[in-house]
Amino acid sequence: MTRLLLDSSAYIAFKKRHPEVIEILQQAELIFLCPIVLGELRAGFLQGTKRDANERELRLFLESLRVRVLVMDVETSERYAVIHVALKKAGTPVSINDIWIAASAMQHGLPVLTSDRDFHKIPQIIVRHFSALPT
Repeated sequence: MTRLLLDSSAYIAFKKRHPEVIEILQQAELIFLCPIVLGELRAGFLQGTKRDANERELRLFLESLRVRVLVMDVETSERYAVIHVALKKAGTPVSINDIWIAASAMQHGLPVLTSDRDFHKIPQIIVRHFSALPT
């Protein structure tokens, strides 16, 4: 069964009809997001000019039978701590949000679909990387 945790970059690429991301998501049996990704997306919506349309599209995406939102709990926080300390000891800076996303991926055994290379610095997770489209 193909299961994926989307990073914000993957959701945005999906909305922009990125061919590689579309193909990957079409093949996925289950697609997951975590509250951190939803917060990143909604923060972007608030700064843009299409807030209502973006919220509507996100709501429709979340209503799909193949899409689930993960719960972050005590176990997630334990995974966060492990990743955070390992990165700090290695002198490898990664954004706090990416560490939380990675902790969710680690907890649930999900590969992260992303164009963000920082996830490759986190050895505790599997990364499914796609190349961003030129802007």
